[in-house]
Formats: sequence, structure tokens, C-alpha cells
Amino acid sequence: MSQSIVPISDAQLVLALLFIALAVAASLLYRLRLERDLLLGTLRTFLQLFVMGYALTFIFNFRNPLLVFSIYAVMISFAAWIVRDRIKEKAVSYFPPTLFSMLVSYSVVTALVTGVVIRSDPWWSPQYFIPIGGMVVGNSMNAIALTLERLFSELRTRRDELEMKLSLGADYREASQDTFRNAMKAGMIPSINSMMGVGIVFIPGMMTGQILAGADPLVSVRYQIVVMLMLVGSTAISSFIVTVLVRRRCFGRAHELLLPPRSKNIS
Repeated sequence: MSQSIVPISDAQLVLALLFIALAVAASLLYRLRLERDLLLGTLRTFLQLFVMGYALTFIFNFRNPLLVFSIYAVMISFAAWIVRDRIKEKAVSYFPPTLFSMLVSYSVVTALVTGVVIRSDPWWSPQYFIPIGGMVVGNSMNAIALTLERLFSELRTRRDELEMKLSLGADYREASQDTFRNAMKAGMIPSINSMMGVGIVFIPGMMTGQILAGADPLVSVRYQIVVMLMLVGSTAISSFIVTVLVRRRCFGRAHELLLPPRSKNIS
């Protein structure tokens, strides 16, 4: 099965903006106040993707491992920054452990997939490493955001319970064990739900792209299975690392809870 890719002209690309126009109209009609975010998001989508497209063209031709790893590090750094902007927690410094957990987990998972599972030659080949790494970063970034949101939320809402356990001699690990589990679940559930519905409820992006490019659907299926398993693994590893590191920062040397009550932490 092989066929040429149907090109999309500039006029067709502009035509797709009708979907944004509908979203803006709905926002204006119901006073959702999302017009600015929609327009800014659309502009950033165009700019960022075209910049990435030209950058990938250069990287694919240059094939330098240092350049590939540098681009990947920049992608992870931006993802960590996005998580930081979404959480907006001021009482605990969670950005360094978030960035560290992303760099470690995403790099390990991407390297294993490209080098061991797919066995691209070389294993850092940009045609494989950057797209697969991008999928890892994009999906696991949301998992980390959900994990941190649940962690901070539960530490505050269950403050009395935690302090009671601490006063009875429990250390911070024992006192926050349930919170730790709930935060981990919050980060992993979306990926697990995706596995439940893949192939029936929706056709994933990578499989769709390969089919549109003319690849054999059965070959695309194998790649997509690897991707789905990869995403579950990356969300599990990254959620675990970030929860372990950030949870420790929420408690002092005497294992006292450092997060102030919610009413005192209004930004």
C-alpha cells in the first residue's frame, strides 16, 4: 500500500481557521472570555510548528547527536516551564525537581524506544528521536501537571489529618502515603484511559499520520502499540520521580508540613 501525500496549500490552511472562528464566536456569544487565548494559541500554533518544521529539516540533514540532544533538552525545558505556569504554587519550589524528573524519565524512555525497541541506526537518529521524544514530552507533561495539582491540593485539604499523624509520631512519608498514591493515580489515569479506547473510540495521531503518508496500516498499528506503552511508562516514571522529590519539599526538617492553608496562599 503506497500513495503520495495530498499537499495542503496556503489557502486550505487558512480555510481551517474557520474552526477557530467558530470557537471565538461561541466564546463571544456566551461571554466565556476565551477569545484572547484562542487567538494567541492559534498564532503560537502557526509560529511554533513552522519554526519546528524548518528546524527539523535542518536537523535531519545535519544529523549531529549534540544538536539532537540540545533540541530535546529545549523541548523538555519549555514543557517544565508550561507546567510551572499551570500550577502556580508559591509556597514550594517545585520547578527544579520537575525539570529533573522530566529530563531523566523522558530521555531514558525515548532512548529505550529508539535504541532497543525500534532499533534505529543510529539510536539518536533525529527522524525517530525527536518525534517520539516529542510525544513523550507532550503527553507526560500533562501527567506531571495533574500529579502536582493533586499533590498540592490533597496536602492542603487533608492538612488536619496529616498533622494528626505527624503528631502521633509518623514521618512525612507515612503521613502522606495516601496523598502520594492519589497524586500518582491522577497522573497515570489519562494514559490508561487512552489505552482503553485506542482503536475503537479514536485513532491516535501517529497511526493516523503514517496511514495518511501511505504506510501499511498493520505497520502503523505496531508503531502505535509501542507509542501507547511508551506513554504509560513515561507517565508512571515521571509522576513517581516528581512526586517523591516535590513531596519532600513540602515538609521541613522536623517533618512539619510547610504548605500554608489555602486561604493564606491566594495569588
